[in-house]
Amino acid sequence: MGASQLPSWLPVVNRLVKALQRAGLPLGTIHVLTVPGRISGRPRATPVSPLVVNGRRYVVAGLPRSDWAGNARAAGRGELARGRRREDVALTEVTDPDLRRAVMRAFPTEVPGGVDFFVRLGLVERGTPEQFAAAADQVAVFEIRPRAGVRT
Repeated sequence: MGASQLPSWLPVVNRLVKALQRAGLPLGTIHVLTVPGRISGRPRATPVSPLVVNGRRYVVAGLPRSDWAGNARAAGRGELARGRRREDVALTEVTDPDLRRAVMRAFPTEVPGGVDFFVRLGLVERGTPEQFAAAADQVAVFEIRPRAGVRT
């Protein structure tokens, strides 16, 4: 499988994760990010695992041309949910290569459960910070900032 195609199991797992989140059952570091579709405007939800680097929150798109990444670029906003907690957020793509590398270097420590996904995509062989930093130019990184505060 190349680094540009989704694993066949991903849609099934994503549906399960979203259903568990809607039921109020958070799973590890996983949140659900909902952004308006860039063509339809309809809400599109995908599981993500935010991480914190130097006090700022980020989310990584292992497939930078994925629908959710394109929607996030176009909308610049969304809703981040974990269990029953919801937050309106602004999403800004990180263009600074040094910052993208720093975020990716932190990923295997901050989101250890997400390492296998990047291995399966073929972006890294193992979960070392160095391999993740080296893959920074092959992913999209978005900074997450609060828009209207936390809603419950």
